[in-house]
Amino acid sequence: MKGTVLITGGAGFIGSHVAARLLRAGYHVRILDSLVTQVHGDTPDRPSYLHPDAEFILGDVRNPEIVDEALSGVDAVFHFAALVGVGQSMYQVAEYTSVNNLGTAVLLERLVKKPVRKLIVASSMSIYGEGRYQTAEGEIYDQATRSASQLRAHEWEMKTPDGRPLQPAPTPETKQPTLASVYALSKYDQEQMCLITGRAYGLPTVALRFFNAYGPYQSLSNPYTGVLAIFASRLLNRKRPIIFEDGQQIRDFVSIYDIAEACRLALEVEAAQDLVFNIGSGKSITVVEVAKRLARILGRSIEPEITGSYRVGDIRHCFPDITRARRVLGYEPQVDLERGIEDLAAWLERQTARDRFGEMQAELAARGLVV
Repeated sequence: MKGTVLITGGAGFIGSHVAARLLRAGYHVRILDSLVTQVHGDTPDRPSYLHPDAEFILGDVRNPEIVDEALSGVDAVFHFAALVGVGQSMYQVAEYTSVNNLGTAVLLERLVKKPVRKLIVASSMSIYGEGRYQTAEGEIYDQATRSASQLRAHEWEMKTPDGRPLQPAPTPETKQPTLASVYALSKYDQEQMCLITGRAYGLPTVALRFFNAYGPYQSLSNPYTGVLAIFASRLLNRKRPIIFEDGQQIRDFVSIYDIAEACRLALEVEAAQDLVFNIGSGKSITVVEVAKRLARILGRSIEPEITGSYRVGDIRHCFPDITRARRVLGYEPQVDLERGIEDLAAWLERQTARDRFGEMQAELAARGLVV
């Protein structure tokens, strides 16, 4: 399928890479983005990293007239417009709900009147809350939680209610979501609104649950999203990366180039319809190890600081089972973590990063969101 593709939020980190990938594949790409200051700075303008052939419209996805303009002549839509940040969503509840939920509702109402051939919505690993676990005997356990008393006692790892230890396992799309933050709730709402509306109106719709994306063009001044970008900002300012709990949290870090390719596949593969897909690297690593790797590749002899504190809304372990994406989309990650971090580091050397981690930590602590 070739034609015109609209990417809402397309001036952001993921959207800009998807735009470049689709342009190389022969599509015309239009971007709708409001250029929020937290990501794009106090005097936002069209980002220099946007592909020059991408058409750009400055506007808010909550504005029906702007959305109508953006949808004119469009064949497919990637809906990426969203505020991103677990911690911040816990005190900017109205703004996150407005942008993420209302913005999606406005887009869908316009799509009902101006249908397209396919809609792809960016979902998030955050909707799972805790990932899948299993007992020593191999019994699947999908309801793992940690009580406030456990967290205060620094008992970080998961146990069954009767005290048996649990081991993390790859999380499939079939795991029931456990929503631990307003951000997670809003992303689940985005995903489900799109799928429900798509089914009702015969609009082929795909939801992509992205795991921890990293790569060039990531915002280095937004302390609420992108753990590698946050660590990089600290290291570039010769400060220690700050890690909550004990640093042994397990995550999946996926290159932005693999994500962009997954998006192209979701657009072009006909069988990708009315389905959700995990998009990750298929490899897992602890947070402390990834911080150490980044420091080494950046040439900074700086050890991370392990705080032993806990942020409300954070989860312990979550990494994906990507079997469905491999089987249906033909998705196969190409960029391993070492090469991906080296590519990120080469870009970082040309950047100036404003370290705002302290501001974020103070905001959360003032609201009792750091334990």
